[in-house]
Amino acid sequence: MKRIMLKLSGEALAGEKKTGFDEETVRGVAKQVKQLVDDNIEVGIVIGGGNFWRGRTSENIDRTKADQIGMLATVMNCIYVSEIFRSVGMETEILTPFSCGSFTKLFSKDRANKYFKQGKVVFFAGGTGHPYFSTDTGVLLRAIEVEAEVVLLAKAIDGVYDSDPKVNPQAKKYDELSIEEVVEKNLQVVDMTASIMARDNKMPMWVFSLNEENSIVNTVKGKFNGTKVTV
Repeated sequence: MKRIMLKLSGEALAGEKKTGFDEETVRGVAKQVKQLVDDNIEVGIVIGGGNFWRGRTSENIDRTKADQIGMLATVMNCIYVSEIFRSVGMETEILTPFSCGSFTKLFSKDRANKYFKQGKVVFFAGGTGHPYFSTDTGVLLRAIEVEAEVVLLAKAIDGVYDSDPKVNPQAKKYDELSIEEVVEKNLQVVDMTASIMARDNKMPMWVFSLNEENSIVNTVKGKFNGTKVTV
């Protein structure tokens, strides 16, 4: 495997606090990614903003403005996480679809590819840059654009189930299923826009728990304990 796109949920990075950051959790992720970089695997990262902002739950804020706040939350997350990555010995760059002054650089495929070739971890912040699109859509868009081989979805749950395992103790976990099944059954792997993008562009997605020890490295190295969404 040469190039991967890793999606981290903001909630997972918050640890048990459920908000902000848990530095021990983030350092654990950083150490795992460093193992991949040391093995010459190119890593792109998208981070959600849910540890800071859940604007869609408010009826008092315009949806466009709420989504803009969410985009900025992902920028904050990427700046923080990239600094933790640097502290364990990696070089990083942050790309956004809109200008953030000197904080980030504007996204382009050529710029991202240049950084990958330099051995840097590339953070893709700010989603798509437009309201009404989630970071699910953002990670699929960037993965397709930079021609990643797979999207790794590191979540607080260990795979894809036929129903919510928190509500239904009898929920069945899938080891593997097709993206067509995800779309037809409306399974909440990623949102529907992202699911259709994955289907139409033949981008596989692997879903696993960030909370399992060494789960990112194990997933890339073949010791996989989650759900593979195939194309």
